[in-house]
Amino acid sequence: MSKDYEFTQQAGIGLGNLIARTESAVGAAAKSKTSTITEILAEAPPDTREESLKLVQRLFLTPEQTPPKAVVFAAIDSGNGCTRLCAIMAQLLAENVSGSVCLVEGNFRTPSLPDLFGVDNHHGLADSLRQKGSIRSFARQAGRANVWLLSSGSLGKDDVNLLNCDRMKERIAELRSAFDYVLIDAPPLNSYADAMVFGRLADGVVLVLEANATRRETALRVAERLQATKIPVLGAVLNKRTFPIPSALYKRL
Repeated sequence: MSKDYEFTQQAGIGLGNLIARTESAVGAAAKSKTSTITEILAEAPPDTREESLKLVQRLFLTPEQTPPKAVVFAAIDSGNGCTRLCAIMAQLLAENVSGSVCLVEGNFRTPSLPDLFGVDNHHGLADSLRQKGSIRSFARQAGRANVWLLSSGSLGKDDVNLLNCDRMKERIAELRSAFDYVLIDAPPLNSYADAMVFGRLADGVVLVLEANATRRETALRVAERLQATKIPVLGAVLNKRTFPIPSALYKRL
């Protein structure tokens, strides 16, 4: 059988301290480019939803410690489902808290969050860095009343340089004040340093790895680079992992 993802807490990038498992139906539904995040969740079976909620609870709602409020989700390599995972977490978190949740498109390279919500990408983070106005005026409600989406916005050729400007620090601080939770989808760490920029302004980074694709050495190197710059690694999600054992037996492990 296949498990869509597993979450491991900070222990290098080892697979100890397992936090959650999710059935592959979420991943299967998401393979259709026409599926929105609402459709993906609606098509997921009860077990998948339950395991996804475990991930949300362990990351954001744990009572044992002060949970993070602003989290960056960043893949090690491209194409491993980081954007979809980030969107799922935002939706499920919003269902379980009374506060507001803002999902931020921090990927100026290949933005795709608007497609998952069935909206356009004409007004967002990049615009907020060039223009005046409250950060809420650049975001829009997406799905649930307490879910907001701040897309990348209208991008110019050199707008990726805006990521390092002082205005970005101000806008992230505004997001923290305006919303109870902020989830930022960033481009792959193995290709770009953008996620590190966001990581310095957030409470930490969740790394997304793909089973049988992401090299352990690469993941460790990325984690060490984050830790060297004092960016907390909150955990790691192992995506698209398969298990050659029956479901009933797996659940007993």
